[in-house]
Amino acid sequence: MGGLLAGLGGGIWTLAAFVIALSVIVAVHEFGHYIVGRWSGIRAEVFSIGFGPRLFSRRDRRGTEWQVAALPLGGYVRFLGDSNAASAGEGVAVDPALRRQTLDGAPLWARSATVAAGPVFNFILSTLIFAGFLLVQGVPVEAPTVGAVLPAPAEVQNQLRPGDEIIGVGGRPVGEWRDLLTVTETLPAAPSQDWRVRRDGVETTVRGPDPLPNRIGGVAPGSAAAQAGLRAGDVILRIDETPIHRFDQIRPLVEAAAGAPLSLLIWRDGTEIDVTLEPRQQDLPLADGGYEKRWLIGISGGSYFEPATTSVGPLTALWQGVGQVGSIIMSSLTGLWAMISGQIGACNLSGALTIAETTGQAADAGIGNFIWWIAILSVAIGFLNLLPIPVLDGGHLAFYAYESITGRPPSPRIMGLLTSIGLALVLGLMIFGLSNDLRC
Repeated sequence: MGGLLAGLGGGIWTLAAFVIALSVIVAVHEFGHYIVGRWSGIRAEVFSIGFGPRLFSRRDRRGTEWQVAALPLGGYVRFLGDSNAASAGEGVAVDPALRRQTLDGAPLWARSATVAAGPVFNFILSTLIFAGFLLVQGVPVEAPTVGAVLPAPAEVQNQLRPGDEIIGVGGRPVGEWRDLLTVTETLPAAPSQDWRVRRDGVETTVRGPDPLPNRIGGVAPGSAAAQAGLRAGDVILRIDETPIHRFDQIRPLVEAAAGAPLSLLIWRDGTEIDVTLEPRQQDLPLADGGYEKRWLIGISGGSYFEPATTSVGPLTALWQGVGQVGSIIMSSLTGLWAMISGQIGACNLSGALTIAETTGQAADAGIGNFIWWIAILSVAIGFLNLLPIPVLDGGHLAFYAYESITGRPPSPRIMGLLTSIGLALVLGLMIFGLSNDLRC
């Protein structure tokens, strides 16, 4: 798919994709606050997508005004008794008889559940998206078997057919999918190899592509490759003057360039195109918990065929979706601590400009990539909101934890002071992130 917003210019395209993604994520986040608050007996007066002047609105039978505002860069729920958003905590005068329906007047459990629901609903959204992809795509069958055969340049001899069960490559036996990677290490780099397959119950040898070919399987949003316009399915024929037959030939050339521009010859749908990109240095996590600086262009390897798949049940898909969300949260925690402790550079903190650009690139890569990126961004926003910083949901949960332990909330003076500090910290991080977008 050429892109979600193909008729628009680059800047408008990026902005529109960012607004769509942010609106979906914020709507789900705020709906979490709203619905759990309602279930807890807290009355919502306004549910708004966007800030500023109201464009249109509708009031439901419970008295909640649902509105879309002019600035679609966020949203909020305003509960009874609040002068601002759901978690703002700035009270206004309320009839004492209605105090139980306010956020401040509700029991501690109701306040805690209502505030925590926003990030939790972000995680639920991401889990459902990840699970949905798994339900649609399935998982590879246990025995390595060819599914759909994909287009390849003329130099690649690909006689594999859907349904072929792979039992060997280059004279080396293959019993499971991971054996293909092991086999690759022992084979000379070449466009094609001999594949031993079981076809219609009969073993035969055919010519097929290298098990780890020069085909791009994925492009990381926001990477040098994405910025240069590379796409999943592109085939790298040459880097500078070096012919490329296998994916593992790429990394040494990228490392040797050390940030200098690289000229790539790309095969795309039968056409050869020239692309220039500049590798970027990034901090990559190591197995021992440390980090290593490495030059990257932001691509992963693909194959000239898709694996045959089998369907999974909804519960399995949901469980794996939960695992995916948990993995992103753990990576975020690890990265945050590494940045605080100085193991990685501060340039790893991106601002709104980079996030918007990355969102636009994800949309350009197709609807599937865009939805997947929304899931990742939703986890990130949920995680960010749980940080124990006043003005964020996590800060309010920290206040509630204090109240639970001591039996009383922090004094208004202390809460006001900590909220001001938290607001200054959040604004400072936003400004710092924007400066990173411009200088890193």
